[in-house]
Amino acid sequence: MATAATMNSQQAFAPVLSALATMSSTADRNSKGQAHEYLERFQKSEEAWNSTFAILQSPQATDEAKLFAATTLKGKIIFDFHQLPREALPQLRDTMLSLLATYAKGPKPVRTQLSVSLANLAIQMLEWKDVLQTVVSRLGNDASSIACVLEFLHVLPEEVTEGRKINLTEDELRDRTGELLEQNAEQVIQLLTQYAQSSPAAAKNPQLMECITSWIREVPLVAIVQSPLMDVVMGALQSDTSFDSAVECMCAIFKETRDVDENVETIKALYPRLASLRPRISQSAGQEDWETFKGVTRVFAEAGEAWCVLVARQAQQFRALVESVLECCMRDNEREALSQTFNFWYELKQYITLDRYMQARIQFVDVYSKLVDIMIGHLQYPTLEAGSTSTDLFEGDREAEDKFREFRHQMGDVLKDCCQVIGVSDCLQKSHVLIEQWVSQYGAQAQQGQVPHWQQLEAPLFSMRAMGRMVPKDENIMLPRLIPLIVQIPDQEKVRFQAVMALGRYTEWTAEHPETLQDQLNFIMAAFQHPSKEVVKAAALSFRFFCSDCAELLKGFMTQLQVFYEQVIGTLPSSSQEEVTEGIAAVLAKQPLDTVYASMKASLDPVVKRLMTMADTATEKEQKLAIADHLNLITIVIQEVRPYVEPSAPSHPCVEYCKEIFPILSAICENFVTFTPIAERICRCWRHMVLSYRLHIAPLLPQLAEKLAAGFEGSRQGCFLWATDSIVREFSDSSQYIPASTVAAIYTFYEQQATTFLRTLNDLAPEELPDVIEDFFRMTADVLLYHPNSLLTSPLIPSILAAASTSLTLLKEEPLIATLHFLRDVLAYGHPDVPSSQFNDQDGSYTNRTNPAATQQAVKQLILASGEGLTQRCLTGMMYTFPADCFPDASGVLLALFQLVPQPTAEWTAKTVGLLPPGSIAPQERERLLRNIRQRLEGGEAGGERKIRVLLQDFTNGYRRRNVAPREGLGRLEATRFRFAG
Repeated sequence: MATAATMNSQQAFAPVLSALATMSSTADRNSKGQAHEYLERFQKSEEAWNSTFAILQSPQATDEAKLFAATTLKGKIIFDFHQLPREALPQLRDTMLSLLATYAKGPKPVRTQLSVSLANLAIQMLEWKDVLQTVVSRLGNDASSIACVLEFLHVLPEEVTEGRKINLTEDELRDRTGELLEQNAEQVIQLLTQYAQSSPAAAKNPQLMECITSWIREVPLVAIVQSPLMDVVMGALQSDTSFDSAVECMCAIFKETRDVDENVETIKALYPRLASLRPRISQSAGQEDWETFKGVTRVFAEAGEAWCVLVARQAQQFRALVESVLECCMRDNEREALSQTFNFWYELKQYITLDRYMQARIQFVDVYSKLVDIMIGHLQYPTLEAGSTSTDLFEGDREAEDKFREFRHQMGDVLKDCCQVIGVSDCLQKSHVLIEQWVSQYGAQAQQGQVPHWQQLEAPLFSMRAMGRMVPKDENIMLPRLIPLIVQIPDQEKVRFQAVMALGRYTEWTAEHPETLQDQLNFIMAAFQHPSKEVVKAAALSFRFFCSDCAELLKGFMTQLQVFYEQVIGTLPSSSQEEVTEGIAAVLAKQPLDTVYASMKASLDPVVKRLMTMADTATEKEQKLAIADHLNLITIVIQEVRPYVEPSAPSHPCVEYCKEIFPILSAICENFVTFTPIAERICRCWRHMVLSYRLHIAPLLPQLAEKLAAGFEGSRQGCFLWATDSIVREFSDSSQYIPASTVAAIYTFYEQQATTFLRTLNDLAPEELPDVIEDFFRMTADVLLYHPNSLLTSPLIPSILAAASTSLTLLKEEPLIATLHFLRDVLAYGHPDVPSSQFNDQDGSYTNRTNPAATQQAVKQLILASGEGLTQRCLTGMMYTFPADCFPDASGVLLALFQLVPQPTAEWTAKTVGLLPPGSIAPQERERLLRNIRQRLEGGEAGGERKIRVLLQDFTNGYRRRNVAPREGLGRLEATRFRFAG
């Protein structure tokens, strides 16, 4: 019969077990959500200390419950250590040691969590000086519990290294690191050596390898390499049970020898041991033991990477190592280990292509030449088994096919490295020889769609495509022979695809060799009629490259290209439509100014006509998306075709065409204003009209502003603000071409859009408007740049700051950064100098401008009114919700507040810290922060505010580490709902 104490403890953790059972059951989502919330609260509560021990000591608890308890205990020690009185720590330590002994035989996950917990206790219990001796004496005498000692030794260096998540000062952590690691290193090596020599089984224990790996950084490497432990590691490489962990250990040793000048003697001792492993390359490949082969390859590749500079200096001495890596590549029939060598070949290439290592380059030319042959061989697609009726090379395994395709591109990067070592022409010659070999052997057997052994033809074509970036425009040895060969290859889907793509990689070369253009372009354009969608996509991509790079050669064929464009554009998928349009636009951009309008009209009118037809009948989502895709084609042309026209010219030919299509775009926008993709594409088109034609778009401004205002009010979509911003940036500087009345009208237009935005934020939560918020504050930052005095004294600015404060509750990075940038810009106007400089037309210099006193005072008044909310939001975001990239700007806002109004900001900071949930921070830590802030302010030292910024960053980082999720909700720190009465 259970005692009363046992029954009470079981009753205490019964709700925890019930919640865990719910989480692993088939209960409904709501029940699981409630159970999850309960367990989160439990993990952060003080009662969890006793309950976790009760669960771990209960024979009735399941292994799942015990693992949860052990994990919770680890979290309590790392994050909630301040909840325990110091006098309770010895008892906690003794209880944990007893628990570890209890779980010595498993379950292993529970034992691991307890070991990590004990390691973190050791780090924080500063008065515990004999950590290693205590653990070994309590757990090392029993053979069954030696696993606990090894596990503790394994995790201790890792936990000390990650010690910044623990609430210790830098000095305390540094001293504790010395006590736990540096002062114990020699003893640990002795312990591990004794254990390894205790029995053959111990020498092959994976835990032993893990301990050695963990302590490699903490002891002089030579102490391990010259100790019996090195023999143990080499022996473990021969054992199946310890092979993987021994590979990890060897690789860790090599990484520690990267500073070769500091480790010459160590490398001399390691190199013969490494060389003794070479027979295992052929042995494991011959036995088709690919897991062992992969491990051996990794060992050689890691050694090569670590000693790369030494290989370049002493090429003859280390040639055997390079040849070993090459052998790994050659024997990898399954292509499983190959990728582990890629970085070695890149690093070695980086060294031996330097002039100072020219002799090494000469030494390794033959190695890289063989590497080209090996890589092209590995590039081949698999072949079907004899008698197979399937056409699927990967037997339906799409993941394997995607992996192979990605892998080929990585091998292509290795081929680029080879080009730099042995020369482009030599590499291309290898591709040429393989293509000619195929033609001589199988060319006569090829028929339409039936190409024997096509894999042997496709691989060199891919290699040629992969090396394209390395080939100079003046290469005159191999390409004049290769290009005519490619345009005559037989028609098999993958071969044709690769040929089309390969030609697209050499368009810059073609621009310098126009005699080859006609045949290539005919080959590409014929591919648009191919039944394979992949070939057609490749043709579109290559066509774009041909038009872009050979535009000067093609500008006289605009009429023929327009006919071709009209024929194919409606038959292509959207991505290919864009690529072909980019190609046509590139040739359009080369047309003389007097023919640009006619050429642009001839190219785009069919697109606009098709667009109008689609808009009249579109009702389904797919039809509307097709409209959005077609709109993008117009934008592409507007982006690319922007000939220079003098600002004083009466008109711009491209703007004349924009005037013609503007009513059509406006009508489509009005009809589909609530369909986001269409609205975004139209706004993008309008935005690029402004950016491409700048001052010349002025005649369209009144209509454009009207449509943007109506569109934003009707849709509440941020794209209309994004387009508005382009107008603000182009037309807010008065000049001889932009009258002051236009500048004033632009600001009035902004206020109209801002009022609509504030009303929208009043009606909807920020979470529903992240993109709108981002676009608004990016636009407002530009308005602040051009109209600072108007904006900072506007009746709207208090509401805009309130909206910014509300927007800081978002979790999405982009709107947060836009909001924080705007706030920093506003606060910058509280200083004597304007944050933006002014360009001097006469001498091309930039000069600082003085900020009016009225503007400075206006900013300080705004801060006094809104500063408390901004301080609270920035601190709360840094503690709980901001993504890491927002931290610099959030702390920058706080720095600016301290610089402008130091005492009020200190009070707001104290008030915010005082609102943190009870138990989430130790009282002494809160008091230390506030005391340090007061000292920095009262000291009056230069840069005191910047030191406060560092204090706040450290405090919020530490708080966030210990409180990964808000404890029991944010409580009084939750933001208030934004309200706007305008």
